[in-house]
Amino acid sequence: MAASNSSDSHDPVILATAGYDHTIRFWQAHSGICHRTVQHPDSQVNNLEITPDRTMLAAAGYQHIRMYDINSAETSPVINYEGISKNVTAVGFHEDGRWMYTGGEDCTAKIWDIRSRNLQCQRIFQVNAAVNCVCLHPNQGDLFVGDQSGAVHIWDLRTDHNEQLIPEADASIQSISIDAEASYMAAVNNRGNCYVWALKGGRSTETSQLRPKTKLQAHKKYALKCKFSPDSTLLATTSSDQTVKLWKTSDFSLMTTLSDASQRWVWDCAFSSDSQYLVSVSSDNMARLWSIEHGEVKREYNGHQKAVTALAFHDGIAA
Repeated sequence: MAASNSSDSHDPVILATAGYDHTIRFWQAHSGICHRTVQHPDSQVNNLEITPDRTMLAAAGYQHIRMYDINSAETSPVINYEGISKNVTAVGFHEDGRWMYTGGEDCTAKIWDIRSRNLQCQRIFQVNAAVNCVCLHPNQGDLFVGDQSGAVHIWDLRTDHNEQLIPEADASIQSISIDAEASYMAAVNNRGNCYVWALKGGRSTETSQLRPKTKLQAHKKYALKCKFSPDSTLLATTSSDQTVKLWKTSDFSLMTTLSDASQRWVWDCAFSSDSQYLVSVSSDNMARLWSIEHGEVKREYNGHQKAVTALAFHDGIAA
């Protein structure tokens, strides 16, 4: 189905990209056509996330979070979260849409009640360094917070208990991912290394337990993002070395490297629900759809005027 600006006819596939040119672009994923551009004049966009009901897009920027109606032609945000200091670097949602979590350079992770839309922060988790990433365990009860000092904090939302681990001293944690089966957690840092842990516990009242699994020297330069595929068989890592690398979770061997001559820094990525395709965004102002099987670009999304650093993707199929 072709994408449309009207709310009564919209493409079930959602692909949104943003970065440093102060716009958020919505794309027809199959055609590469941009069907809607939203101005985001306040700042760059650091992170994008789609709400669980797929009606709104959250954009995290400098001192704010904006939420936009996905199925409307309206260009203004539906909800504004203001009064946050510094950059908001991470945003995500509880699977039932009851609350939102964020992380930022103000050295906090926060929980926000989004049902009442009173824009109130309910809980704050304070750490000692800027927060780069936040990942919610599939159990919806543990938040994993990565910071610039190199610490991964495990915040148990049920008990408020927290623990931390430091896989590599003074190496900034850039991204954390947990696979859908809650078997593994991965984290990448600014030295290009990827650490993988086996996950245990985390059910009901149990605290999540992490056991070191492997260390991958994934990239020779900055690693920027890590993401597990929906079927838990692959781990993608992106880097300033201009590549996306795909690792098999069966033995964490390298399966393939996705590279393009003009790509430059690859900031973010997302898998399709069938784990056959991957979308990436990079500093050459482009987004790309890759065939994982063939390791080649199937579609390019060209329209941004500056680096694209964030994307949100949902292909209309329930996970």
